[in-house]
Amino acid sequence: MSNFFQLIKNEQMKLYNQKATWIMAILLVVIIVGIGTLLKIDDAITGGEGPTGDNWKQELEQQNEQLMSTGEQPPEIEYPGYMNIEMNQYRIENDLKPTPYNAWDFVRDNRDLVALVSLFTIIVAAGITANEFRWGTIKLLLIRPISRAKILLAKYVSVVIYALVMLFTLYLLSFLVGSLLFGMGSFSQTYVYTQAGEIKDASLFSFTVSQYLLSFVELIMMATFAFMIASVFRNTSLAIGLAIFLMMAGSSIVLFFMEKEWAKYILFANTDLTQYMSGTPFVSGTSLGFSIAVLAVYYVVFMVLSWGFFTKRDVAGA
Repeated sequence: MSNFFQLIKNEQMKLYNQKATWIMAILLVVIIVGIGTLLKIDDAITGGEGPTGDNWKQELEQQNEQLMSTGEQPPEIEYPGYMNIEMNQYRIENDLKPTPYNAWDFVRDNRDLVALVSLFTIIVAAGITANEFRWGTIKLLLIRPISRAKILLAKYVSVVIYALVMLFTLYLLSFLVGSLLFGMGSFSQTYVYTQAGEIKDASLFSFTVSQYLLSFVELIMMATFAFMIASVFRNTSLAIGLAIFLMMAGSSIVLFFMEKEWAKYILFANTDLTQYMSGTPFVSGTSLGFSIAVLAVYYVVFMVLSWGFFTKRDVAGA
């Protein structure tokens, strides 16, 4: 077991000795700070705090009356002052006072940056195995008295660790930047959202943590796919290109086959587990348990292919 942990340590050292790893981390920091700065400047978002005073219920009622009289509703954006009629009424009935835009809202909005973290993790997952063949260092690994399966597992665990570190960095840095620019807010702050057409509420802290953890599943699935392609074809560019293409085109692929009964079994119809927490499932006939089961099958297939090709491949000509 000590040899295995040493392998993971070596993989982490190799990973963080690469300039590309630090460039990706710096890029993530710059983007988070940049988004926060732009939002701070944008008065339409951060300046319009909406009805947050003592008479907030009356203001929401007046807003609802105005909206019903005009027959129009604002977009379902969760910023204070832009709630739709149903959400306004829900807040009034449940005594849920709107709050000004703060760090927790910024953390919630930055969940979209998980796609960027996924991109970085795909790059790492694609290169961690394929580069060994490209650089010819795979022979130095395999002459050691350690099984190929253990070597590959150490590389995969390193990818998962990297993904976790980047996701945690995204969450923590978003909170810190949001606190500096917009104020910290309360850990017990309530968030109102829709789930399958039904309005619900939850602690914004627990909601954001759940959203990020569910997003981690999609991140790992795409990273595992890239890891598999790299292990099978020993080509970093192919693994990165194919994984990124499918990550971006996944929704379009599902949409194209939407009318087919088997569309719900497509990988990309199930990777976004946050659809079961807020919003409406992309494909009818799916559920959280169903999507988890489908993802588990794909995950096993990816891992079996990775292990099968890596452990059986002849590296004499590598």
